[in-house]
Amino acid sequence: MSSPTRARVATVCQNKRIFNTAEANREHVASLFDLAAAVKPDLVCLPETFASTSVPAPIAEKAESLPGPTTDLFAARAKKNRCYVVCPVLTRRDGRCFNSAVILDRTGNIAGVYDKIQPVTTTADYTKFEGGVTPGTTDVPVFDLDFGRVGVQICFDAGFPEAWDTLAQKGARLVVWPSAYNGGSSLVAHAIRHRYYVVTAVRTSTARVIDPLGRALAETNAVTNVAWRDVNLDNVVCHYDFNYSVPDRILAKYGSRVDVRTDIDDASFLVEPTDPAVTTAQLRAEFGFESAEEYFRRHRAAFEAARRGHEPEPQQAAHGARPMYAKG
Repeated sequence: MSSPTRARVATVCQNKRIFNTAEANREHVASLFDLAAAVKPDLVCLPETFASTSVPAPIAEKAESLPGPTTDLFAARAKKNRCYVVCPVLTRRDGRCFNSAVILDRTGNIAGVYDKIQPVTTTADYTKFEGGVTPGTTDVPVFDLDFGRVGVQICFDAGFPEAWDTLAQKGARLVVWPSAYNGGSSLVAHAIRHRYYVVTAVRTSTARVIDPLGRALAETNAVTNVAWRDVNLDNVVCHYDFNYSVPDRILAKYGSRVDVRTDIDDASFLVEPTDPAVTTAQLRAEFGFESAEEYFRRHRAAFEAARRGHEPEPQQAAHGARPMYAKG
């Protein structure tokens, strides 16, 4: 099992292999899950409503109770493989239908449910969504898994930044995005803006693990339908200002025990320990650097004072008097 903040995340794409019965869809996605299980994941992410999407029946007939046949099938696999599963399914509760993502824990129990907040219209007059889906509550949940805090958004949710903002405010360090389509730059933007991981699982071809710098670290394609990556949710994105020497100093001291990924075009770098014995708090204290959020927060405080006509108060930042735009 992983250390408290590290996890092996696996995700799958259906590659448009979709059948007209729920049983056939479940069987196909279960085969992909079994392939993903070979890497001993901590979390497996499955595509949006994969069991029911092409089944020719009214939504009320396709939607399942909780627990139901789809969650039962994958709950058994979650328990067998001691991993979490994000299992998207149409659910039926209190006489209404929801486009849901069910979080199954390592014992196969239901740990939580996210209901899609923004189901897409399926009528020209915007009176019905996804054939009868009720929008979920805007009180966006987060889920505390044993390796960190995780959020969920589904498909059309990608176009509505409010919930992504809320997930960041609630401390999510990874957001799972099951979908009917691949997704694109908006997901990268969400990852960069909030500096968390975004993991996609799709019915189409390209499921991805996107890091807080907006880079796809692993992805599927039309031939390879499972992708995985080891991640550490104890990571920090930093601005290069005052910190040009920090990546080299970390490399010299820790080598492969800390992964430092850089994006000079965005003037950012990410520090992510690979050794369970190393934490970002330890590294920040040792090498004297702060997060990009802290850097911008210091500016905001100074700007506000200047706007009021006051001299900004001197601030004691971790970088001290290091050069701003050079190593030293």
